[in-house]
Amino acid sequence: MHAFSHSTTATSAAIAVPPSLALPVIEAAFPRQLHPYWPRLQEKTRTWLRDKRLMPADKVEEYADGLCYTDLMAGYYIGATDEVMQAIADYSAWFFVWDDRHDRDIVHGRPVAWRRLRFRLHAALDSPEDHLHHEDPLVAGFADSMVRLYAFLPGTWNTRFARHFHAVIEAYDQEFHNRTEGIVPTVEEYLALRRLTFAHWIWTDLLEQSAGHELPDAVRKHPVYRRAALLSQEFAAWYNDLCSLPKEIAGDEVHNLGISLIKHDGLTLEEAVAEVRRRIEECISEFLVAERDALQFADDLADGTLHGKELSAAVRACVCNMRNWFSSVYWFHHESGRYMVDSWDDRSTPPYVNNEAAGEK
Repeated sequence: MHAFSHSTTATSAAIAVPPSLALPVIEAAFPRQLHPYWPRLQEKTRTWLRDKRLMPADKVEEYADGLCYTDLMAGYYIGATDEVMQAIADYSAWFFVWDDRHDRDIVHGRPVAWRRLRFRLHAALDSPEDHLHHEDPLVAGFADSMVRLYAFLPGTWNTRFARHFHAVIEAYDQEFHNRTEGIVPTVEEYLALRRLTFAHWIWTDLLEQSAGHELPDAVRKHPVYRRAALLSQEFAAWYNDLCSLPKEIAGDEVHNLGISLIKHDGLTLEEAVAEVRRRIEECISEFLVAERDALQFADDLADGTLHGKELSAAVRACVCNMRNWFSSVYWFHHESGRYMVDSWDDRSTPPYVNNEAAGEK
């Protein structure tokens, strides 16, 4: 088992975190939590990946649990109903498989296959019911996820989620172009692109699913709420960059904050690692201030009405889960086989991926 059973750091302490990646403030001030549905979640997502043919059965059996995809989500969306938690976890697992397909299409020079997938995903996002039985398992699995996620909140939430994910698909296309052409974006270009490819606003949208309440624009776009949400996602993206830098250098990647700092700011590898760490630590400090302000904002929404009480509780739940994202992301990177590059036979080829494009050999 890769998840912890209680909200403590006792089992976390047994994990050897390399000094270059260790963040004592996370280990001390961000205790882990886990959705109580996790054991069933892991089992059902494993079955879903196999039944939807998103990973070959043998790879599901050998690698799915060790990749810890369900651990990551179960440590984030605390308070979600079991049904919502399952839908989010399956969608998240799909996202990782999609990310791997995108990477393999680049590595193996399959621009036609990627372009076809890109257009199919746009179409499935707008009409998922029409794509549930698509010939490409990745499209059908995505459609299944969308049908389920679209069932919980009003259509306005669905429209917003779709708008945000259309932008993510296009950002992945920009990544495809950059990697194919060997273009390393500048630091500022990279940070803007990363907010899309890491799907900052998708994971933030799903906080509302977990809380069971769609937030009105006046709340969701309020600077206090939005800053806390952005900082939680920036931490996750930049910490991912720090942890995946060896894997991405081995795979000739061009999208990593460290790589942009080396290419455009003239930093050495050691200096780039130090700078990424500095930004991460600053992000954590800023979040602690933003979190306090956002919780006060939540309290202020309780105006004595039932609506105000419910809205206040929903915002508080979302902000508390933003905090959970820090510990969940941190430990995921040290438990998931996705980042254990040194254990792979080929450092540029993850052992859990399917190298074939859909319908091609």
